Amino acid sequence: MNKNIEQLEPKAVWANFHALTRQPRPSKHEEKVRAFLVSFAQKHHIEVLVDKTGNVIMRKPATPGMENRKGVILQAHMDMVPQKNADKQHDFLTDPIEAYVDGDWVKADGTTLGADNGMGVAAALAVLESDSLRHGPLEVLITTDEETGMTGAFGLEAGLLKGDILLNLDSETEGELYVGCAGGLDATIRMKADYSAAGQGVAFRLSLTGLKGGHSGMDIILGRGNANKLMNRLLQRLVKEAGARLASIEGGSLRNAIPRESFATVVLPQGKEASMEAIVKTFYEETKAELALVEPDYALKCEKASMPEKALTEACTAGLCNLVYGIPDGVIRMSDSMPGLVETSTNMAIVKTEGDDVVISCLLRSSVDTAKYDLAAAMQAVVDLAGASAEFTGAYPGWKPDMDSPILKVMQERYRALFGSEAKVMAIHAGLECGLLGGVYKNWDMISFGPTIKHPHSPDEKVNIESVGKFWKYLTDTLEHIPQK
Repeated sequence: MNKNIEQLEPKAVWANFHALTRQPRPSKHEEKVRAFLVSFAQKHHIEVLVDKTGNVIMRKPATPGMENRKGVILQAHMDMVPQKNADKQHDFLTDPIEAYVDGDWVKADGTTLGADNGMGVAAALAVLESDSLRHGPLEVLITTDEETGMTGAFGLEAGLLKGDILLNLDSETEGELYVGCAGGLDATIRMKADYSAAGQGVAFRLSLTGLKGGHSGMDIILGRGNANKLMNRLLQRLVKEAGARLASIEGGSLRNAIPRESFATVVLPQGKEASMEAIVKTFYEETKAELALVEPDYALKCEKASMPEKALTEACTAGLCNLVYGIPDGVIRMSDSMPGLVETSTNMAIVKTEGDDVVISCLLRSSVDTAKYDLAAAMQAVVDLAGASAEFTGAYPGWKPDMDSPILKVMQERYRALFGSEAKVMAIHAGLECGLLGGVYKNWDMISFGPTIKHPHSPDEKVNIESVGKFWKYLTDTLEHIPQK
């Protein structure tokens, strides 16, 4: 296994990315990577400040002869999504990411790689430390906590940045220029857990694993299995056919990741062991066939477990199953204006027993704000019928495309000149920070681009090596051709 990723070309980018893999940086825990960024700036005699939200801002003067160009802000986020396979021993708060080369790709051993958005950060740092690149006045904005709330973008103050053009380095397909994105909304649903003594019977542990998961925006269109929806489907069958009661459940871990695993403990009356095993076997055969093409590694285990002290009543278990069944999940509507683009979707990311409640967490996305809130209203209606409660928080706007953008025209021309083909102009069904940042700095001309990254937010995440080289060449060429003030 070749782990010497810092030797890949362009070395300036890969060396910085390798250094980032050494820094623990899960969302909400960015202290170490923030210190690393500040130390990097000080080492290279670059002006640096940390704002009150925790964003890192660096400034570098124009190279000689480029002082009359418009100011550019290179923007990326410092945090990463911490996901790992169940059999992988890894502590995201202390352990480095074990990145390695696999053919044309760089991957991680059993965890997310952090190419989202470590490649963008690495490229920005490579620009800052270069003595040979030509560019106008330059600022770098590295935001905090993008993945779980866009906290850094929400907290950015007006007046801190002086540039005119924002180059967001957080897109994930080389050769595509993004000019719009979806907005988002978090839903937290709580249902009161009505427990009673487990009593006499038998307990089983259900383990649903092996799903691909992925980015809840970019990968939602792929029709992958949702571990929470699948587990709920099985639980409802067990309730109806075997009198099962749910003792505990833990499915999914992050709002913006399609859930790959779910674990549940159920209690059944005495004499239902054979029924239990038959139901699980039949269910697995059915759903394995349904998902054969998209989820070849899907696995379901049923094992006897120690008897818990309490479990939800049968009525409460059935009510929870109805609630989870009724809450929408997946693609809701495709875009009318951009064929092939998801307009509105929702991801049932987490279902878990938590104290006296069962908590369900979803992330709603839409490029149309009214559609996003209509989806929330539909979800609220289901919640009301179930006698549960819902809270909708963390709303952030989408980014409306500007097809007359001056920087878009420059970058289309430069891509054509460099590579002899046309860059695709796209919008993305994911939450880029451009919508929020553009609301604070309304003068900014914005565009988003990056190298090719597959399966972000899952342990299958990988970045294409050749695309990193093209991305770097394109970025540096763009900086050299920024228009005059």
